[in-house]
Amino acid sequence: MEGDCLSCMKYLMFIFNFFIFLGGSFLLAVSVWVLVDPMGFREIVVANPLVFTGVYVILALGALLFLLGFLGCCGAIRENKCLLLFFFMLILFIFLAELAAAILAFLFREHLTRDYFTRELKRHYQGHNSTDVFSTTWNAIMATFDCCGVSGHEDFEDSLYRLLNPSKMVPEACCQRTSYPGHMEHISLEQCVTGSLSFRNNKGCYSAMMDYFETYIYTAGALAIIVLTIELFAMVFAMCLFRGIQ
Repeated sequence: MEGDCLSCMKYLMFIFNFFIFLGGSFLLAVSVWVLVDPMGFREIVVANPLVFTGVYVILALGALLFLLGFLGCCGAIRENKCLLLFFFMLILFIFLAELAAAILAFLFREHLTRDYFTRELKRHYQGHNSTDVFSTTWNAIMATFDCCGVSGHEDFEDSLYRLLNPSKMVPEACCQRTSYPGHMEHISLEQCVTGSLSFRNNKGCYSAMMDYFETYIYTAGALAIIVLTIELFAMVFAMCLFRGIQ
């Protein structure tokens, strides 16, 4: 009976990890396909900073799932204790990292308020041509979500940006653009930065991002719970199989 149970667990773990392996392979193939520019996709991706970052995140996720699936399949079908132990340790590391991220997000949730982001923007944002990470990140957010500042263009009043650029009311990232595949240009950049509301994105980025992510927040939460549950079962299966192998 014990041998039958062990054999059943072995094949269940193999099937389970084979699907993980296929999923990782699919994500790797799609991300590499987009990045090697088959039909001009690279120009479209590069034009949108958020999508450009997302492609590399998908690439890394695909590689991780590919490795996990491979280790799980080989460890289960070959009954290799070394591979199973490595698989268990890798899953445990990912599980603890996700748990730590959730705890940190809960502890620092007060730092995600509108006032906090406004204060940081006023203190540290330098402008469109700046190379520091804070400014380039904000430029990417404003360009991606077609927004300006945290609550609106008034966030740049009495800010570091205005001290560095006294002749400009808002940065270029706040200006409206016409977009075509692989090509973007501002409608009227000069009038926008000098004060015209007609050529400016007037919606704040805080509201724009909340509206965008509100649709996906419950789906993301449910998906996170499912992933954590799968990881727990994967660790239990791996350890049971590890202990059952003579």
